[in-house]
Amino acid sequence: MPAHSAPPPRALPGGGETRRHVLVAVVLNKPGVLNRVASLMRARNFNIDSLAVSHTDSDDVSRMTITLHGDDVAVEQAAKQLYRLIDVLKVQDVTSEPTIQQELALVKIRATDSNRSEVLKLVELSRGRVVDLADGSVIVEVTGTESEIDAFVALVRTYGIKELVRTGAVVMARGSGSIEEAIKR
Repeated sequence: MPAHSAPPPRALPGGGETRRHVLVAVVLNKPGVLNRVASLMRARNFNIDSLAVSHTDSDDVSRMTITLHGDDVAVEQAAKQLYRLIDVLKVQDVTSEPTIQQELALVKIRATDSNRSEVLKLVELSRGRVVDLADGSVIVEVTGTESEIDAFVALVRTYGIKELVRTGAVVMARGSGSIEEAIKR
């Protein structure tokens, strides 16, 4: 028997049908919290599709939007475990709730003298904004849903994408309820 054998491959969380889930976590703005959240997801064998983190109206509180794929039971268990972590104040799975979801992307597109006007027209039609013009390229800021950003990227891919960065989704539930107000009670 070898001294070191590889661990058996891990099964996907849950085992049911996987779908995209969006979790919102309100946490204390302290060092190490992001690491604990990411480590919990890693330990449960989830791959985080996107993670957006920023402080809220209160400097000592941050909000995380975590997008991942998994089955409903496994994600529910992960959300419950997240809530038990130190410095996590509230966790909410907003997957099935009506939400506003936006993403921001910066795209550096190849733009020559001959195609620059076409590129700029696509930016205008996509409600984007030019943030930098240079010889041979244009940097564009676009916001929208994940699918709207995907569509824009597909359109400009034919011109050549030199560089691309996306924020991942930031999400807020529609209506008057507030996850942040819920922790103040």
